[in-house]
Amino acid sequence: MIDLNPACEAMTVVLAGVSDDRLTSPSPCTEYTVGDLIDHVDLVAQGATALARGSSELPETGYSHLEPDWRDTVTQHVRALGKAWDAPAVWEGTGNVPGSDLSNSTWGKIALTELVVHGWDIATATGQPFDLPEHTLQACLEHVAVFVPNAPVPGLWGPSIEVSPDAPLLDRILAITGRAQ
Repeated sequence: MIDLNPACEAMTVVLAGVSDDRLTSPSPCTEYTVGDLIDHVDLVAQGATALARGSSELPETGYSHLEPDWRDTVTQHVRALGKAWDAPAVWEGTGNVPGSDLSNSTWGKIALTELVVHGWDIATATGQPFDLPEHTLQACLEHVAVFVPNAPVPGLWGPSIEVSPDAPLLDRILAITGRAQ
């Protein structure tokens, strides 16, 4: 079991620092603007929360950054994600995601990776720091090192970039997911 709450909290800090005029700015995740990434994170948070709660209903696509209260809404969804994955039993078994046979543990790690990598993307695009505890980064690195090269959907992440094996944990995570710091 991994504590998703530190990554959730870091994401909420970054979201609070995004001004509306930055929503159309490009991000290191080249196919997404900052607003698009916020929407993506919101959908991931809602979907992973539903999975943790045993629901097969996934959220519909939306554009929360167009709503005046998007910060509050997305922050609530991100915090709910962290709380939903607090119970050890949630990490057991196989997710009820249609067309997937991934374990709940893998889905939880995917949610962590989304928070870490896209949190960094949004922070970088908006000129903010992005700090996470070492144990959170270590858990994410252990996941991406195995999962990303063998992802069930090819091209989900950019091509890996070489970094020194003793580079900081976040730099290694970013390199595996095709981002350079």
